[in-house]
Amino acid sequence: MERFTKFEVGSVLEVLKLKTIVVAITLLLGMILADSVTSQDVAVGSATTIGVQAITVTSPQALDFGDILQGIPKSVTNNNGSAGIFEISGQNQAGINLYIQLPEYLSQSGSGIRLPIIFSAADASVDTTGAGNPAGMDANKGWQNVNPRGLPAAAIIGSNGTDIYIGGKVVPSASQKSGTYTGSVVLVVSYNDS
Repeated sequence: MERFTKFEVGSVLEVLKLKTIVVAITLLLGMILADSVTSQDVAVGSATTIGVQAITVTSPQALDFGDILQGIPKSVTNNNGSAGIFEISGQNQAGINLYIQLPEYLSQSGSGIRLPIIFSAADASVDTTGAGNPAGMDANKGWQNVNPRGLPAAAIIGSNGTDIYIGGKVVPSASQKSGTYTGSVVLVVSYNDS
């Protein structure tokens, strides 16, 4: 058996004291942490939204140039009874984005024969009354004679809807073939954040 000197016995006692202090601190921290865990609470919030009316877009009237003559251009203004009409309905007073895809020509079905069509920077109007009457549009209730390629960013759906009126010009050649020519004008409408 080994004999311990005073120095060695004191070192062992110091280690035992240190272990006792560490155990006491660990127990104290455990009680504090256990107390804070039991002091927790939980709350449940909620999220709500109101779905708005879906957008509906129709085209009740095509842009109609009527009869044309070879070599003689023909125009239809956006405030003419033959203007193309798009009707938009949806959430009253909601902001909307408007984009129109315009054709470069009209064509005869199955023949490949084309008739150039031109849209000027003043060939569209946006009527927020939803009246559906290009000739009777109130200039204070929308935008008249605007560029169809850059329709107003501040457009809204009026209480009776919003209408887009489209004019344009066809340019037949001197040898333009007779027949019916058609093309697609596509209006895309979506809600915006305003």
